[in-house]
Amino acid sequence: MIHLTERGGSALHLASAQGIPLDVLREWRLTRRDNESATALALRDDTAVWLSRADARIGFLTIGTGMAAVPLPGPASAPPAGVLSVVTTAPGAPTASQWSLLTAVARWLSVRLWQPAPAVREEPNARQRLAQAAAAAPAGTWDWDLRTGDVVGDPALLGVLGIDPRTFDGTVESWAATVHPDDVERVMTDVAEALHTRDDYTAEYRIRHPDGAVRWARVHGHVTLGDDGVPVRLGGTVWDATARTSSTETIAHVLRHLRDAFLTTDPDWRITHMNVQAESLLGSSRTLLGRRLWDTPAVQATGLEPRLRLAADRGTHDDIDLLWPTDQRWYRIRLTPSPDGPAIQFTDVTERRLLDAEHQAAERAVAERSTRIDLLTAALARAVTVRDVVDAVAALVLPAFGAAGLVVQVVEGEYLRLVEAKGYPPEFLQRMQRLPLSDRNPNADAFRSRAPVFLTSQPHFARHYPDYADHASRFGKQAWAFLPLIVRGQPVGCCVLSFSRPRRFSEEERTLLTALSQTIAQNLERARLYDAEHQRAAELQRGLLPRALPALPAVTTAARYLPAGPGTAVGGDWYDVIPLSADRVALIIGDVVGHGLTEAVAMGRLRTAVQTLAGFELPPDELFAQLNDLVSAIGDDFYATCLCVLYDPTTQGCTLVSAGHPPPALVRPDGTVEFPRVEPNPPLGAATPPFETTEMDLPGGSVLVLYTDGLVESAVTDMGSGMRRLADTLTAAYRSGAAVPPDGRAAEGGPPGAEPGDAQWLDRLCDSLTTTLVPDPETINDDVALLVVRAHAAASASVASWLLSDGPVAAGEARRHVRRQLADWHLDDLVMTTELVVSELVGNVIRHARGPIRLRLLHSRCLTCEVSDSSLTTPRIRRARDTDEGGRGLQLVAALSQRWGTRYTTDGKCIWTEQALPRAG
Repeated sequence: MIHLTERGGSALHLASAQGIPLDVLREWRLTRRDNESATALALRDDTAVWLSRADARIGFLTIGTGMAAVPLPGPASAPPAGVLSVVTTAPGAPTASQWSLLTAVARWLSVRLWQPAPAVREEPNARQRLAQAAAAAPAGTWDWDLRTGDVVGDPALLGVLGIDPRTFDGTVESWAATVHPDDVERVMTDVAEALHTRDDYTAEYRIRHPDGAVRWARVHGHVTLGDDGVPVRLGGTVWDATARTSSTETIAHVLRHLRDAFLTTDPDWRITHMNVQAESLLGSSRTLLGRRLWDTPAVQATGLEPRLRLAADRGTHDDIDLLWPTDQRWYRIRLTPSPDGPAIQFTDVTERRLLDAEHQAAERAVAERSTRIDLLTAALARAVTVRDVVDAVAALVLPAFGAAGLVVQVVEGEYLRLVEAKGYPPEFLQRMQRLPLSDRNPNADAFRSRAPVFLTSQPHFARHYPDYADHASRFGKQAWAFLPLIVRGQPVGCCVLSFSRPRRFSEEERTLLTALSQTIAQNLERARLYDAEHQRAAELQRGLLPRALPALPAVTTAARYLPAGPGTAVGGDWYDVIPLSADRVALIIGDVVGHGLTEAVAMGRLRTAVQTLAGFELPPDELFAQLNDLVSAIGDDFYATCLCVLYDPTTQGCTLVSAGHPPPALVRPDGTVEFPRVEPNPPLGAATPPFETTEMDLPGGSVLVLYTDGLVESAVTDMGSGMRRLADTLTAAYRSGAAVPPDGRAAEGGPPGAEPGDAQWLDRLCDSLTTTLVPDPETINDDVALLVVRAHAAASASVASWLLSDGPVAAGEARRHVRRQLADWHLDDLVMTTELVVSELVGNVIRHARGPIRLRLLHSRCLTCEVSDSSLTTPRIRRARDTDEGGRGLQLVAALSQRWGTRYTTDGKCIWTEQALPRAG
């Protein structure tokens, strides 16, 4: 809408509008400066204004979801001279680019509004022509003193009103007496409104002359206020509008009583005009004007919407024959496109159809088939996969020709392989999986000859292809059209339409089916390329991500990966669960910035580096320092966010390091959800080590949710809102039982859980999170990685620790502790080897390091033995010579253990070994 104001006026006048229903537009014809609408606020504050439908001040808006308004700059440095307002149905406020566009349009409009008109050279006799024009369309002036009721008018005014100057007494009552009785109430209401709003007055009404003639007058007036702000005068101009109004009324009268039903709509398909015949078909105009055409019960019953929309999109004068449900008569419906909205005419053709029913049925079939073919072309353009193409053909081609079955095959080597089929039982499809091209069958003949094969009946089929006749006749099909699929001159497959009755194909049908097969072939080949590329991308992504998460005593895990919908189905999001020594575990999730093959390759390099560095037992901050160098070396434009959580089940504590990644969600055993505060660090590739770490407790039974930003952030959802939705979903899942601890016991306040080791509850929780936060994965524009972890605390009885004495006696103490503890754990078979391992490790500390010496045993999926000291010297295996007395201790440790290694602690180092437990029995 465009509103303009006059100097000193107290209201805005609607100058132009587009796309707003008439019943709504009436409320905006006159807008006061002092109301709270977006239009008035933009004028008063001389600034852009946005009000949403939810704003209490926007009661003026009855359509859309909000209104944006920008002022129209006035000439020179004058105040705004108007407002440009836009009603929108999009969610949320306009973007910066949209505000910029509105402001630019407002400036453009103002320049053309206030730009002075070009000078016009006055030609001879111009004044004479102007006088003749004024005489042909007489206009007069008038002034009404509101305090006395006196009216002063020039002779032209009296001429328009048909008042004799000799008898005019100068009162407003004499003027009012000239108004047609049917228009008196409307005129007085408009005058009262103008005086109340102190605004300009414009009206058009009928004048009744003394001789009985009725003419039309158009009046424009301006209110003059006194010193006290009260209206004292109303004056303006009046002119004769009979000629223009009469021609409009004549056209309206002709359309009103046209024999055919006729209606017009605006561009949004809201009804703006109906004649008498249209009212008899659709209903009273009083209830339908302003409503969408599709909302009327009669039109809903006919299913006209897609056909009329298609005709409007093509911009042609299309005819549609239809049996109308209200009177059961046939009407030919013609849509005439127009910039102001389509016009639709209904012509009764019932009699004509009765005279030539067969011809009309054929025309209707052709029109319907043409419409379906148009719809098929549009559907194929939208089809992405092979299944999409086959579904579109089945939905639109089969009904158009009355077919009962569809088979689509593509060539693979010397065979035609079945891609999809509709209308056939499974036993038929088993034989059609691979048809040899060397056999004599109609599919192969159509493929080799590149020409369609039409078989009109079962006997016809049996005469030409006796070997396949029995198989073809067993499934109720009586006629077939075998169409070769040809792309760039080369056959790529075969499409088969089958019919449940014998059928003679006309020349027109054969031509149309042949043309259709070419369209289907082009789209099928494009879809096959897409499917192949998508399959390769999916295989690449599966190869880069963990194929299966490890089963560990410290954690139970489940994960999901959702590729972005459009484009390449590979990206840089990843997750990993890496087992470490002493049942510790590293939980990793990361996101290489961007989406595509390059980012996926970078992700693979990062994941490999993380697994390698984690094997060296590096602390998380040092691990991130190494990763930062790796990302920086890839390129200046590469960045990655990453979160690492190192969990120790023996202490129930964890260390977190985040490089620009969202914090994890923590669900405590009682069901409360929080986001731990993690020390921030820049993303990998932009950071400068050292990295800040965060320490926190993770009690057994807690659930930790690691995710990438695609889960909580989108084009319409910011990070904060997405994290709140994640917390709400986790809370709801816990209360409903989807996040129940799987230990056979209820967490405090929670319902009973699953059996030990059962990860089904985590899978259900992953499904709940993804379906709630990402309801339509095909539309997301960023990958989503999700890792859900349930922590298990190590049982106190499975951990034993001792502080050993300094000196050689420590080895004997260690062996005694080992013997007693392994006896308690019923691991007598491991006593001898464990004593040897402990003796060598403690001996190395006594000889090469310094105390205090601590021994710890952990009974879990294996037997872990740890010897700690305060030295940072790294032990390593060396090759001992035959004459050397020492140097074989670590070789012995390595031979007796499955794995061994060293990790550094805050006060020294720890050498650990792992031994396999003896088999039960």
